[in-house]
Amino acid sequence: MTEPVPLEASIRAIERAAGALATASVARMDETLPWFRELPADQRAWVMLVAQTGVRGLVEWLRRRDTGTGTQEVSDEVFDAAPRALARSINLQQTVQLIRITIEVSEEQVHRLAAKGEEVAIREAVLTFSREVAFAAARVYARAAETRGAWDARLQALLVDALLRGDSSDVLASRAAALGWADPSPVSVTVGRSPGGEASAILHTVYRIARRLGLEILGGVHGDRLVVVLGGVTDPFAATEKLLVGFGEGPVVVGPSVPSLDEAAESARAALAGYRAAPAWPAAPRPVAAADLLPERALAGDGEARRILRQDVYGALARSGGELLETLDAFFAAGGVLEGAARGLFVHPNTVRYRLRRVGEITGLTPLTPRDAFALRIALTIGRLDPSATPVIASS
Repeated sequence: MTEPVPLEASIRAIERAAGALATASVARMDETLPWFRELPADQRAWVMLVAQTGVRGLVEWLRRRDTGTGTQEVSDEVFDAAPRALARSINLQQTVQLIRITIEVSEEQVHRLAAKGEEVAIREAVLTFSREVAFAAARVYARAAETRGAWDARLQALLVDALLRGDSSDVLASRAAALGWADPSPVSVTVGRSPGGEASAILHTVYRIARRLGLEILGGVHGDRLVVVLGGVTDPFAATEKLLVGFGEGPVVVGPSVPSLDEAAESARAALAGYRAAPAWPAAPRPVAAADLLPERALAGDGEARRILRQDVYGALARSGGELLETLDAFFAAGGVLEGAARGLFVHPNTVRYRLRRVGEITGLTPLTPRDAFALRIALTIGRLDPSATPVIASS
């Protein structure tokens, strides 16, 4: 292999012209790149500083090449002159454009900067340097993306933790804003088992699916649970069905929709309570709504589920006058047989049928459906055991 041509004379000339080269490069950027002209003044100043550092880096790189010392790889320190925030304003493709223009300007000046007989060697060296700078830029952007991804994952984990703890809306809002969350309405929370592995890899899978579906989500791994916040989704149940591949085995529970992230703790509490109680219903669909697990949640000690069953089910029936509760008691005592309930009540079976239909209209639970009948029996038990339950209003 031939030895590199000594370039000390040319190197000294480039070093003296470093400021002028950087200025000319930025002027060319301003002429040829519309997006560069639109940058704020402070970011343009940082680009100027990077260009100057890049030319100085070229000088140091040429000296190492000339003396045969050090590596020929360009250090990422070329980009250390600019804050990391600049990588968020200027993408990698735009950075490559800036590098190309700087190299073009440098090449155009070779005939003036290179010493006699060193023109070809300087031109080739500049081209090699530009390639190494491009690789260095790619490394910088890769690290920035990795750091941002790790930071986002950490912020999302903190947000999920705040949701599950029921922290104040100000805490939730500040952490969501840091993640760029626009707080679309409505919001709901889904809880399921984590598939295991690195949290960043788990969230990447869920986010990839969400982007493909056009869903706005936040996610976090909390212990062995994967928690996903869905925003702007009118049917969170259907959306969760499409995200199931991101969850591990076991139940996946969808919390109720709420107007905004401020109230999302309510949805998170319901989803988490449902997830804890779901093993008591082995045949539960996947996903399952937290509201469909009210009986299991109540039996597991969930106060909110007990309140709903006591007030919205038992209380609603009690306020209807009392005959519906009496009919339900007779229906359950008869083993769910209409005729047996009618005989016990001394009424026609059609009367029992009508009253049971009224129960369904008032509570949303159909006594003739085994699952709903189970929920109704739990609601009646809770209502009668709790002294704060709505008393039965005697019919006139």
